[in-house]
Amino acid sequence: MVALDEIRSRLARYEPRTLDPVRAKRAAVSVVLRDAGAGPELLFIERAKRAGDPWSGHMAFPGGRMEPGDASPQAAAERETHEEVGLVLAGAEHLGRLDDLEGRHAGRPVELVISAFVYRVGEVGPLVPSEEVEEAMWVPLRTLADPTRHVDYAYPPARGAVYPGIVVGHPERHVVWGLTFRFLEGFFAALGRPLVHEGRVRVGA
Repeated sequence: MVALDEIRSRLARYEPRTLDPVRAKRAAVSVVLRDAGAGPELLFIERAKRAGDPWSGHMAFPGGRMEPGDASPQAAAERETHEEVGLVLAGAEHLGRLDDLEGRHAGRPVELVISAFVYRVGEVGPLVPSEEVEEAMWVPLRTLADPTRHVDYAYPPARGAVYPGIVVGHPERHVVWGLTFRFLEGFFAALGRPLVHEGRVRVGA
């Protein structure tokens, strides 16, 4: 699997697509890497199940919506990461940025623009999930690229629609799909190692 030095080099040369929304709200996430014995790992969170939260229970990168006090989307990503898992990114190595993504419902204007900022951290202590986070976990890049982990995810509220996903833990809980999967696709593409999705198993209701 790709080493951290290559990730650093590739992202330094990558020119992300950025969007400047007029009416859409903004959000941002942190794509956090650490170097482990088996190679680089990425930080994911399992969001707590909360009424009214459209991402309730989903696997995600730490992050959230911009607030009035945030100087930039990157500042929002760093603030949200600290609030959600207790990880301070102010002194971390900023490796780059991925393409902005649009969030919208079918047939509607863009409602949300989400930016993703990539960091590398050194030794960190135990993460401290907030009440918004059910669990935080580090997942090796080799696991994410493993075709046997790729599934077709049936999201229950979508009435049978199936989406590409990656199992990173318990198959009934820890499936990366949706916007987070799209950011992963962009991340691996920026590294010159596109994800090849092979949905061998269908999971979800």
